[in-house]
Amino acid sequence: MTITKDQQEEDVKKDEGMMASEEIYMTSGVHIGTRQKTADMKKYIYKVRNDGLYIIDVNETDKKINIAAKFLAKYNPDNVLVVSVRQYGQKPIRKLSEYTGIKVLDGRFRPGTLTNPSAKGFLEPELIIVTDPLADAQALHEAKNIGIPVVGLCDTNNELKYLDIVIPTNNKGRRALALVYWLLARAIMKEQGKIKSYDDFKPTVEDFEAEL
Repeated sequence: MTITKDQQEEDVKKDEGMMASEEIYMTSGVHIGTRQKTADMKKYIYKVRNDGLYIIDVNETDKKINIAAKFLAKYNPDNVLVVSVRQYGQKPIRKLSEYTGIKVLDGRFRPGTLTNPSAKGFLEPELIIVTDPLADAQALHEAKNIGIPVVGLCDTNNELKYLDIVIPTNNKGRRALALVYWLLARAIMKEQGKIKSYDDFKPTVEDFEAEL
């Protein structure tokens, strides 16, 4: 189902204080977790469905996107790196980069990228965002080794070790990843004063969505 920009804005206003309405989170599948649950993620789980899927509390997702955006906005985007090994995360992170200036590393993460100064493509970020702590484990461990903060998009099967800010979400779904990174981009730009209100952010969630 496609949600128009007007519906998105209307729903954002409807849920006063929320960055997007529960309906938008649900339509995008942000709440759909996995059939595994870690002890770490228990506090972000709303319920378990009859088919065994754990359901994420989107109110927590919303709150954490807001917290993450405020945190990220304090950094020079040149010093922030967002990574995604997973295919469905690659277009959303490129779009986040396009609108916020955050550095992007999509696809394979070469060992030593953050820890070996002589490695090809060596980077020295002050903070990284991982799309999935499991798929992006190499980046997560290197960030831990050099002692920089990590923001992680976490599903019900993730552990929260080495993460400083957690955004509980379906981190495998095409639409869910598009929405979360769209909301992050918009909120970071607002925090940095690049847009005055959310209405000034013109890209749609579809613009952030990976092709099938």
